[in-house]
Amino acid sequence: MEFKEVVQARYSCKKYSDKQVEKEKLEAILNAGRLAPTAKNLQEQRIYVVQSPEALARVDGVTPCRYGAPTVLVVAFDSGNVFTYPGDKRDSGVEDATIVATHMILAAADAGVDSCWVNFFDPEKMAEALGLPENEEVLMIMDLGYAAEGVGPLPNHGNRKELDKTVCYL
Repeated sequence: MEFKEVVQARYSCKKYSDKQVEKEKLEAILNAGRLAPTAKNLQEQRIYVVQSPEALARVDGVTPCRYGAPTVLVVAFDSGNVFTYPGDKRDSGVEDATIVATHMILAAADAGVDSCWVNFFDPEKMAEALGLPENEEVLMIMDLGYAAEGVGPLPNHGNRKELDKTVCYL
């Protein structure tokens, strides 16, 4: 699929079938995240693949937004291994994990795998539920799988502001 087609077709899936993502597709998605750029190439991302019924139940205990996905990727970053920007007010953790997650979402769409970016949860509770190390901060979870029959984009999916409403040339 051409990149333009990937970004136009991709949507946030809100109901999944029970069909599991094939191992080779999952590895391609994870590898796309591995290849994402990070500040100073620190690669502070940590991706947790959640597929067991027990671990999925722990995810469900923290958010109602798994939508039945058979696989969830928990995207976190090592807060002790980030680049601090000039001014000491921001660091690279959130942005780098976001770039990694975006690469994986687009790779999923390219592989024909549906996904949903989920941030409707308390990151500390998610980390605790999954037993993650204290130095890791959870950015988001990514539902992965195949849409249930009849499921598609929300009706407003194609509504986009004109470019001149979101871009300003200085």
